[in-house]
Amino acid sequence: MDVRTIIDKRNLPSRHVTEGPSRAPHRSYLYAMGLTREQIHQPLVGVASCWNEAAPCNISLMRQAQAVKKGVSAAAGTPREFCTITVTDGIAMGHDGMKASLASREVIADSVELTIRGHAYDALVGLAGCDKSLPGMMMAMLRLNVPSIFIYGGSILPGSFRGQPVTVQDMFEAVGKHSVGLMSDDDLDELEQVACPSAGACGAQFTANTMATVSEAIGLALPYSAGAPAPYEIRDRFCMAAGEQIMDLVARNIRPRDIVTLKALENAATVVAASGGSTNAALHLPAMAHEVGIKFDLFDVAEIFKRTPYIADLKPGGRYVAKDMFEAGGIPLLMKTLLEHGFLHGDCLTVTGRTIAENLASVKWNPHQDVVRPANDPITVTGGVVGLQGNLAPDGAIVKVAGLKNQKFTGPARCFDGEEACFEAVTHRAYEEGDVLVIRYEGPKGGPGMREMLSTTAALYGQGAGDKVALITDGRFSGATRGFCIGHVGPEAAVGGPIGLIRDGDIITIDAIEGTLDVALSDEELAARRAEWKPRPSPVGSGAIWKFAQAVGPARDGAVTHPGGAAETACYADV
Repeated sequence: MDVRTIIDKRNLPSRHVTEGPSRAPHRSYLYAMGLTREQIHQPLVGVASCWNEAAPCNISLMRQAQAVKKGVSAAAGTPREFCTITVTDGIAMGHDGMKASLASREVIADSVELTIRGHAYDALVGLAGCDKSLPGMMMAMLRLNVPSIFIYGGSILPGSFRGQPVTVQDMFEAVGKHSVGLMSDDDLDELEQVACPSAGACGAQFTANTMATVSEAIGLALPYSAGAPAPYEIRDRFCMAAGEQIMDLVARNIRPRDIVTLKALENAATVVAASGGSTNAALHLPAMAHEVGIKFDLFDVAEIFKRTPYIADLKPGGRYVAKDMFEAGGIPLLMKTLLEHGFLHGDCLTVTGRTIAENLASVKWNPHQDVVRPANDPITVTGGVVGLQGNLAPDGAIVKVAGLKNQKFTGPARCFDGEEACFEAVTHRAYEEGDVLVIRYEGPKGGPGMREMLSTTAALYGQGAGDKVALITDGRFSGATRGFCIGHVGPEAAVGGPIGLIRDGDIITIDAIEGTLDVALSDEELAARRAEWKPRPSPVGSGAIWKFAQAVGPARDGAVTHPGGAAETACYADV
């Protein structure tokens, strides 16, 4: 198909900057950048990447963006490359920098939106590599609703430490071992030099790879493209193909909101549970749904998790990393067995222009691998992530149970107002087996920024206490977290939620089988404590994180910062 004969720019946003005598000044700027007359009058395609030198997750994105641009040009489009920010959780972890992480998701979505709007681009190919940049980029696509394709930058390769494969999870847990004398300074130094041997995002089914899996399952990424590790040269072929395919979507006017329906969101939640993915998906999927005006909150996500089998044996709860699943058959292998056993909606449209079922029609089961189990022979019949609710979490909470043997826990609360205080206690082993460590005032508004707690949870595992205590927080846990760790507890402490009312010694019961999270207090006692409760002053008084705190909503709805698609009066794609 020659798209040049099909695409009529009179119906595209870029007509506002390239067509007609009144746009001669605008065209002069485009000529100044070396564009030809033909290129100016072709569709303009934004090629947005989160490239930066902040972390290995992003370092390969600029190279991959060049391959996308070649594909766009080959299909008679005009690519316009731009970059946006990323805050990388692994480096922001365990200190005040983590307050910037969730806020960065909104900045990424906002900055991509503003760039596309301001320059009237007709389509978007978005490349992202870090935990918040993946949902941020997809949120921008859904908000703008121009034809869009998402590209994951790819995962890191596993490291090797004395003959054993390692990931950054082992690095964080090594800190705990070191704190109790189980690892020497020299061993720690050796491990940190080999744990992350290449470009790419953290290699196991942590948040980045979880949201990459979502990108294929929800239909915004080309099949197989999210699985190939960053160093693999095949990534450039996927990028070239995406650049060509975006022009087909422009010609056929296939838009993100045609693809991301309620059924597609359910498919996305299904692959998260089936792969033992990150609890953070329960934050990002509602936020993506919010962009298109679909109600799909934490409880809707949890309902899908509850009925989905856990079938991919991936770290942190299992044995393998993303590279292994790609080489076993990729995300399509996972999706094919889920589809065959009735867990996926096969009729959802994707960026190929075909449905999920059509994309998977030629996928054959690989019997020579044990990374992914058949959906009718799961590791566990319940998904790797489950939702909780109770008098300690009326607005819900979330826990990853993949690899967790005991799914019930009862113990006395040890309350900490902030992660640092808890990490200090853990470092000095100032806790007892059976305790429920409560980290509060770390929610979206109270943190602000809903920090992740990997430093604390990994230290516990390194000390050998990962299954001997539980943690609950109104903040988040990393996709690399394992153990009885409950996040997203809502309402958060900063708005007077029950987690802000409990005291040391209160008995907390967690039941991941029944899906409950309760504290042994009567309604009357909770009401009396709430009457005495006083809000704490925010730890920030200005700047970007202050702005985030003023606008952000509850974790249950995705911690979003604007009214979303339901309140939209005009869609950018239709200007």
